[in-house]
Amino acid sequence: MSVPTENNELRASILDHIDHLRQRLVRALAGLAIATAASFIFSSRLLAFLITPYGDQLQLLGPTEGIEIYFKVSLLAGGILAMPYMLFQLWLFIAPGLKDNERRLVYLFVPTATLLFLAGVAFTWYVLLPAAVMFLSGFLPDIFFAEWRAREYISFTTRFLFWIGVSFEMPLIIYFFARTGLVTGQLLWEQWRVAVVLIAVLAAMVTPSVDPITMLLAMGPLLILYGISILTARLGQRQFAGSSDSQAADSA
Repeated sequence: MSVPTENNELRASILDHIDHLRQRLVRALAGLAIATAASFIFSSRLLAFLITPYGDQLQLLGPTEGIEIYFKVSLLAGGILAMPYMLFQLWLFIAPGLKDNERRLVYLFVPTATLLFLAGVAFTWYVLLPAAVMFLSGFLPDIFFAEWRAREYISFTTRFLFWIGVSFEMPLIIYFFARTGLVTGQLLWEQWRVAVVLIAVLAAMVTPSVDPITMLLAMGPLLILYGISILTARLGQRQFAGSSDSQAADSA
């Protein structure tokens, strides 16, 4: 007769987790909405800044296209501003399942994740994006005259900045996986061939164009990040082993 009770407890636990996730998502989205609204103040200056790699004004071919682009840039800026708060909400969702010593890692997780994201955005802006724009705008100049539309250019730029920024958090994510015993540095090293294929697929997904040059530009830093991830996995693995040994000693 205990089976229905156990099923009810399991169902209640699942519902509690779903409700907790809903609360964190609502708060994260509220933070994003507030940051996006605040970004309206400087979005016009940000738009002017984003077109500097192209070096000229962009075309608008529809009556509402300029407003759509303005809101898209505001959303990108809001996402960057709200990133620490959204990461903190994610951490608050994960934290109840962690031990006391692991919960203190929030002081590492949130600022490091934010800094890595900003480093990825900066690297894309100063290195990857100028190279990609130079190649694409100068492709077969005797045949093509580059006069880009605002919609395509801003979409190209914002997607590139955002997804490479997210990709720069790979070493931190791998560290936490290794810290909980899910992966090891040795496993990542042995599966490097698979990783190269997956990174190529990821680079093709995050780059907003179909040309191989832009994809290769994105693959370079991702491969370096994978190598750094092997080192962070080994660090997390040692800490996981040390934590396991201390727990075993305490239980003994």
